[in-house]
Amino acid sequence: MFFIRQLFLYISITAGLFLLIGLFRPWIMLWWEDVQNRRKVIKLYGSVAVVAYLVYWLTIFLV
Repeated sequence: MFFIRQLFLYISITAGLFLLIGLFRPWIMLWWEDVQNRRKVIKLYGSVAVVAYLVYWLTIFLV
């Protein structure tokens, strides 16, 4: 269970880093989209970061 918890922590940290990079240059992180803007970066990487961080804390309290 420690591995799963640590994996979700690293996913949230990585998504947060990608969020910061995408706020600076959106086209770097959304290269596959037709339109790259900061709103899409926040929606995609922000939601992944928040969900992964919540799962990380839930695994701490449930185990």
